[in-house]
Amino acid sequence: MSPLERAVNRVAGGALLAEQAYEELKGSILANRLRPGDALSVPELARQMGISRSPVREAVQRLIHDGLATHVVHRGAEVSTVDVEDIRQLYTVREVMEGLAARLATERLDATRIGELRALLAEHERVLAADDSEQAHVEMDMAYHRLIREVAGNPHLTAALDTIQGKAHLALHALWRSPEAPRLALEEHRRIFAAMTSGDPEAADRAAREHIARLRVRLSQTVASGPDPSGPGAGVRPVG
Repeated sequence: MSPLERAVNRVAGGALLAEQAYEELKGSILANRLRPGDALSVPELARQMGISRSPVREAVQRLIHDGLATHVVHRGAEVSTVDVEDIRQLYTVREVMEGLAARLATERLDATRIGELRALLAEHERVLAADDSEQAHVEMDMAYHRLIREVAGNPHLTAALDTIQGKAHLALHALWRSPEAPRLALEEHRRIFAAMTSGDPEAADRAAREHIARLRVRLSQTVASGPDPSGPGAGVRPVG
C-alpha cells in the first residue's frame, strides 16, 4: 500500500475543491500520515480524493509555498524534510513571535477565553494521564498555541505563526516520542497560562519565549544524533 493510500481521504464535491484538497493534504502532513519525503503525486492524490487534477495541483503548490512540501527536480513534489539547522532557525523566529502573541493575548484576555484555555490544559492533562498517542499530544499543543494567537487578535501574526508552526511540526512527531516531552510541554503551557491570567504581558511574553526555546533545545537533542529513519527522529536530518 502506498503512503497516499493510508493518508488521504476523499473530499466532498462542490465549490472550493482546491481549498478542500489543501486542507486534507495539510491535515495529513501535520498528523504525520503523510511523512517527510513522501511523494505528492498529483494524479494519485486526485484519484484518492475523487476529484480532478487541477485543484490538487493548486493545493500542492500552496503546500510548497507554505514550506510543507518541496519540489524536487526529476521527482516532483514531496513532503518537506527538515534538518537540525532548519529547526533551530524556525524556532528562533517562533520564539519571538509566540512571545508577542502571548503578550497581546494577555491584554485582551477575558473570562470566556480564560475558561477556554483552562479547558485545553485540562484536556491535555487527561491525554497525558491516559498515555494517548503522540498525535493527540501534537494536536493539543497546536490547539493551545492556536487559541493564544486567536485571542491575540492580530491576523498578520497569526498567518506568520501558522506557517512557521506548520513546518516546525514536521519535526515535532520526533519530539513527542520522548516520554518526558509531553509532560514538560504541559508544565510550560501552565506557566504561560499563569502569567497571562496574572495580567502581566511581559511575564506572558517571557514564559512563551522560554517554552519555545526549551522546545528547540529538546528537539535538537532528540534528532542531532541522526536516529534510524523509522525511529524517533524520522523525517529530520542531522546537520553535516
